[in-house]
Amino acid sequence: MRVKPPRPPRSLAGPGAGPRVTAASVSWHSAWMHDVIVIGAGPVGLACAIEARRAGLSALVIDKGALVNSIVGYPARMEFFSTPDLIEIGGHPFPVRGYKPTREEGLEYYRCVAAREGLDVRLYERVTGLRGERGRFTVCTGRGEHAARHVVVAVGFYDVPNLLGVPGEDLPNVTHYYREPYAYVGQRVAIVGAKNSAAKAALDCHRHGAEVTLVVRGPSVSDKVKYWIRPDLENRIREGSIRAFFDTTVAEIRASAIVVRTPDGQRELANDWVLALTGYRPDYTLLEELGLEIGGDEFRTPVFDPVTFETTRPGVYLAGTVCGGLQTSRWFIENGRFHARQIIAHVAGRAAETVAFDRIAWKTQE
Repeated sequence: MRVKPPRPPRSLAGPGAGPRVTAASVSWHSAWMHDVIVIGAGPVGLACAIEARRAGLSALVIDKGALVNSIVGYPARMEFFSTPDLIEIGGHPFPVRGYKPTREEGLEYYRCVAAREGLDVRLYERVTGLRGERGRFTVCTGRGEHAARHVVVAVGFYDVPNLLGVPGEDLPNVTHYYREPYAYVGQRVAIVGAKNSAAKAALDCHRHGAEVTLVVRGPSVSDKVKYWIRPDLENRIREGSIRAFFDTTVAEIRASAIVVRTPDGQRELANDWVLALTGYRPDYTLLEELGLEIGGDEFRTPVFDPVTFETTRPGVYLAGTVCGGLQTSRWFIENGRFHARQIIAHVAGRAAETVAFDRIAWKTQE
């Protein structure tokens, strides 16, 4: 009896979309040589695939999770900091109801763009390695192998949280992601961190009936918190609605308590849930498996050409947030989407223009 290979995920292209590689025309362990394989199906990865197709190149996008997986993991009804025109890709207008798009509007927008562009996207397929050289790469995944002349790494950083490294961090009442407040109604919730994610979670949980304690390593709420959020949080702390411990770190997490080190000594606080919103980092294990060089600076910044975004491994490029290493606020959708133009120009043999990214005022940084 003949055993058929597993069927690959379908393309996101809808009816009437342009020509694309499909499961019917390519075997699963594919010998098809794509001009470009993009690792990461976030907004910047999709922008790279769109730019490649418009340059007459074949492109395949691979992601270990869902389409725009980081946005899927954002809190429900979250508002982007950017206005819609600043996070559009492929020249597709981004219609929204309000001034700024919500998480749900973003998910639907990027889904529609991927379908309208007829992108070949393989989801829930984890990349495990990269063999070969420019012109003849083999991208290895948990489901098979794909051949490519060039590879773009646009993996973001949201999937790898910065751990506290304390006893009890692996308990079921601890999470590094915040979705919505309803699980914490009537509960004692310790939120670790003082930047935007922690600030918004603290206010949201407080306003939905949780008893919130904010644990902050620094002397105050971070000055990086958006200007319309920070006064609200500081006023809630001042009035006593949200309890805050500054210059404080977590020593241990228990099932019904959290132990913290304060300027006045160690304290044990009765507590039910811990939201450790201490930020995220690139997947350095994957970057090393792909053979990419990491710089020796404090941010462990991957090494790449600032004009073409090609790494020290010829034919492999970086795009989006991953370019900043641990400096995860350096690149975002607003400016990272322009990496696609630089990269594909170089892949197509055209001159990539120099863009003074550091001298441009980006709205997301305000």
